[in-house]
Amino acid sequence: MDTVLITGGSGLVGQALTQLLTEHGYKVIILSRHPHKEDTTLSNSLVTYAGWDLRRQTIDLNALQEADYIVHLAGANVADKRWTAAFKKEIVDSRTQSIELLFNNLQQHPNKVKKFISASGTGFYGENRNGAFTETDPPATDFLGQTCVAWEEGVRKMESLGKKVVIFRTGMALSTKGGALKEFQKPLQFGFATILGNGEQWVSWIHIHDLVRLYFNAIVNPALDGTFNAVAPAPVPHKELVLSMARVVKGKSFITIHVPAFALKLGLGEMSTEVLKSCQVSSKKIQDTGFVFSYPDINAAMEQLFQSKK
Repeated sequence: MDTVLITGGSGLVGQALTQLLTEHGYKVIILSRHPHKEDTTLSNSLVTYAGWDLRRQTIDLNALQEADYIVHLAGANVADKRWTAAFKKEIVDSRTQSIELLFNNLQQHPNKVKKFISASGTGFYGENRNGAFTETDPPATDFLGQTCVAWEEGVRKMESLGKKVVIFRTGMALSTKGGALKEFQKPLQFGFATILGNGEQWVSWIHIHDLVRLYFNAIVNPALDGTFNAVAPAPVPHKELVLSMARVVKGKSFITIHVPAFALKLGLGEMSTEVLKSCQVSSKKIQDTGFVFSYPDINAAMEQLFQSKK
């Protein structure tokens, strides 16, 4: 069976993808700065860890040369902290330097990598004006838009090495194990459904199960190539997303509160513009390849995510 090398394999998507791949018999190598200190919860006979260091631009060549596919998920979480100049640099560098390291070593050393599959984000797009964004729309000129441009440009360089390239511009990934949804859950523990701003801003989301299936599909489908939006077919206003979760978790036993835009700007600074940005993104291109979403509807997605915990 083929070997898949994953960067960012200890993250939310990486862990779920590793589980799916090993269930289907794939060998997985997870790149890590500290391969000997990794949590071994995912470890079995099909999962191993290998080292890399972005600052020193070093990588375990044996792992790279063993790979048939590379899935690139590495990158600092943009919501981890306030966007200081230093953290913005980290957001960019963690994406572009990792690509540079992989590209240089694939260029310089014999390898059998067939396809390079990378994350990107719907932050590529700006604020909606007319209809949903498609993959042919231009990027935003703001920080996240230009970060995604640099990220994707680095990934596309892999084509010059004869590799097929797939890029998934990913919306809000819904999982109870991490990400934005876990943050939205916290006030619900005290009976509050917290709406950010007026709640009318559109959110393009995807269930973690469907997101992982997209990556798996990119591996098993040799014909899949290009850039795709990784979002469910039905984006929703932020308010609807939060209330859908609240109804599943609390029934009718919750109080809706709004956090005004000015408070978000004070607390989050520049990042508040992303929280309040309205962004509808189309899933038509990936659906036209034959991919069928298991959770196209927000209510069904929330039911599965939270009922499975009860």
